[in-house]
Amino acid sequence: MIKKQTMALLTVIAVCTAASGCSTGTAPAEGTTSPAGSTGANSNKPGEKIVLTMWGGVPAESGPQAVVDAWNAKNPDIQVKYERFVNDDAGNMKLDTALATDQGVDLFVNYSQTQLQRRIDAGFTLDLGTFTDYNIDEKINGAGEWKINSKYYAMPTSKSQFFVWFNKEMLDQAGLKIPESWTWQEMKTYAEKLKSDKRYGLVQHLEPFPDPLDSISVKYGYTKPDGSSNMDHALYGQWLETLKSMMQDGRTTVPYAEQVTSKMPVDTVFLKGEAAMLNAGTWIFRSSNNMKDNPRSFKIAFAPVPRLAEKAEDFVTRGGTGDAISINAKSKNREAAWKFLKWYADGGMLPMVPGGRFPASKAVNADETIKLLLGDNAATYDQESLKKVLFQNIPTYTRSLPKQVLDLRQEEYESFFTGKKDLKATLDAIAKRHNDYLKQNKK
Repeated sequence: MIKKQTMALLTVIAVCTAASGCSTGTAPAEGTTSPAGSTGANSNKPGEKIVLTMWGGVPAESGPQAVVDAWNAKNPDIQVKYERFVNDDAGNMKLDTALATDQGVDLFVNYSQTQLQRRIDAGFTLDLGTFTDYNIDEKINGAGEWKINSKYYAMPTSKSQFFVWFNKEMLDQAGLKIPESWTWQEMKTYAEKLKSDKRYGLVQHLEPFPDPLDSISVKYGYTKPDGSSNMDHALYGQWLETLKSMMQDGRTTVPYAEQVTSKMPVDTVFLKGEAAMLNAGTWIFRSSNNMKDNPRSFKIAFAPVPRLAEKAEDFVTRGGTGDAISINAKSKNREAAWKFLKWYADGGMLPMVPGGRFPASKAVNADETIKLLLGDNAATYDQESLKKVLFQNIPTYTRSLPKQVLDLRQEEYESFFTGKKDLKATLDAIAKRHNDYLKQNKK
């Protein structure tokens, strides 16, 4: 998929280069004179109103328009327009084409490091190190994962979180405390005590479903020192066995095949009181705050996702920074774009919070973020436990496995959960197929 996207982007650039007056998007070196037809940092005349265009993947009504409106009200000399693209293959190609054909894009959001690297290679991104009045490393924890060749070509502005949601009423009835650090075995015990004939102990979204495996692989390596696959690690087996036993134990958790076949809306199941625990992320707030469509009488509490590693200090959880915003290297208004980007990162993006996007900058007040997130529904959440998971001090990772490896691993654990293979055969198959992939893609 990545190769196909890269080839398609190169084709766009080649066509543009051949066409009269079309830019490749490659900026001139600092200190050099811009060639005919290119643009400098600020080409507007003194006193002339600047209009910036920002491209992002979030629907305008879900926060971006409120951000832009707030900025525009206070900055009549620099106005911003928001252009939405869908964050899928077609949408990202639309953005890349707009960049390649010089359609006036000033700022744009990268949602993966793969996308950012492709745009750097194409010359679409400005090195933000050319600005010296904002230290990204000091302002944004975890920003370093977006550095490429020791440079920032995009500023990460949000941080993602994954955690376990609890029906606190059910937790209290079972006499169970809100965990602050726990293991998968402990979560299994909680789920067994919380289940009933009418509810599941635990339900999970399928997207973060394999996160425990990546947590192990990030800590201990996807490959062994000899270069062979380490995806048959013993803790992989522990996760498989633990979860399968939960699937087979009444309503401790949902059998895998049943969840996939029924396309179970697990967030709705949880909010209706048909499950005591939900393993998901911040995006669920869009549903949990929607009392009209998801009315509930119970309070929600939170815990960090459980670990497979025995020691807490060996645990790495999924999360990190995202929504990395670049300035187009060919923008006519780099200084104005930079001014807006700093403002956005340091609090301007707060209208994005109700949709589950949390500011990553240390300049943003945590209490204000929580207040915006919960809105009028603050009393329906255990805020103490929420603050602990949102601002927990646990090392994080961003999933970066190639899609081919994600797919082969999923195919094999599906075979295990549906009874087609035993544990040893499953682990052997994952390692073998991973080794085959590594050999085929060895440089």
